[in-house]
Amino acid sequence: MLLASIVAYLLVTILIGYWASRKVKTSGDFMLAGRSLPIFLSASALFATWFGSETVFGASSEFLKGGLYSVIEDPFGAALCLLLFGLFFARKLYNMNLLTLGDFFKIRFGNRTELVASFFLAPPYVGYIAAQLVAMGLIINVVTGLEVWQGVVISAFVVTFYTYIGGMWAISITDFFQSIVIVVGLLALAILLANKAGGVTVILQEVHPSTSRFLPKWDFKEVMLYLAAWSVLGLGSLPSQDIFQRVMSSGSQKIAVRSCFIAAGLYLTVAMLPLFIGLCAKHLYPQTTSIDSQLALPNMVLAHASLPIQILFFGSLLSAIMSTTSS
Repeated sequence: MLLASIVAYLLVTILIGYWASRKVKTSGDFMLAGRSLPIFLSASALFATWFGSETVFGASSEFLKGGLYSVIEDPFGAALCLLLFGLFFARKLYNMNLLTLGDFFKIRFGNRTELVASFFLAPPYVGYIAAQLVAMGLIINVVTGLEVWQGVVISAFVVTFYTYIGGMWAISITDFFQSIVIVVGLLALAILLANKAGGVTVILQEVHPSTSRFLPKWDFKEVMLYLAAWSVLGLGSLPSQDIFQRVMSSGSQKIAVRSCFIAAGLYLTVAMLPLFIGLCAKHLYPQTTSIDSQLALPNMVLAHASLPIQILFFGSLLSAIMSTTSS
């Protein structure tokens, strides 16, 4: 039943992309959804852009080892980036009516700078997309027993297909659908585990005080590492095509700005769920989380959760990873 649900979910995603392709008439429709996205599609697209495997697997794993201090980069740095983009860049860039981020460099500095900027902006996405595809391959491997590479191929086909035929319209509509699945799936699992543990209070009482440490110790090296953690996504991702494209796809200047703020708040809020789920899992099934594996949560869900929760959880995982990959 779980396998059938995942197959059905992938098919629904493809169908949504195919339906969205009917809105694509021009290159502007394909690249920027005709600059007509309403606020709920624009905000969900920004939120889903970064809410991927690293947020669910990586952040929760790091949080269990080092507390809040070890997850400054993501989700806190990512939320900071969206906030800063909305405050300082969204309004001005939207009014410039650009198609790509490279166009900005062309207007300000000329063709050569545009070429150089585009050359350096593109390669990082190769590794980032590869990591998401491997994560999807691992999930399919856990659920179905298929080889990881086979899961990667299937995942790549699904994401490439609906992105290719529907462009930004397909991405924004599937991102909205996937964002709902992410929130519902993670929230359902968090509530289930909290109830099994005896309530949220029981979980929080067991948390070591060092887990809530948010600021660095006052020595030069640690302060520099702390600032670097904030800066990697918080500042380093400001000149990125994925954020730029979603902002430029908004239906108006106000929508572009407000979408950044909504996405920042939504990202930071929803990203707390995997951290809390990790704490619950550590309390209930310490033998599972003691293994240094980012697949501890999926394995725990398969072993201890009911079928409806499994469907919601793996649906939320696939949604998170697919939305990031397509972005």
